[in-house]
Amino acid sequence: MCIRSGIYTGDDGQSHLEGMAVPAGAIHRIPTKPGEDLVIRTSTVNSFSDWHNPTRRQYLFVLDGQMEVSVKDGTTMLFNPGDMLLAEDMTGQGHVTKAIDGTYTSVSMGIPD
Repeated sequence: MCIRSGIYTGDDGQSHLEGMAVPAGAIHRIPTKPGEDLVIRTSTVNSFSDWHNPTRRQYLFVLDGQMEVSVKDGTTMLFNPGDMLLAEDMTGQGHVTKAIDGTYTSVSMGIPD
């Protein structure tokens, strides 16, 4: 998978696109401004994260693989590449997440208060 790092102006005065690989490792943080960041996370194979709450209000975008999210009332949703989840259940029971048939890679972006 390749993430475009963006468009930049080269020494030749022309615009260029530069690709980069998804950072290695399970979690990679990219600071955006003081106190905020983007988090790129790759799950372990067939990972399961029991009941938990996010530490911040955030948008989560699935980049690769499939992620399943379940809540206490039994509702389950499957997220595929390109899907977005708004996570703001910072109190209460929380939710369960798991990777489906391998791993998933996501990027999350905190929402300012």
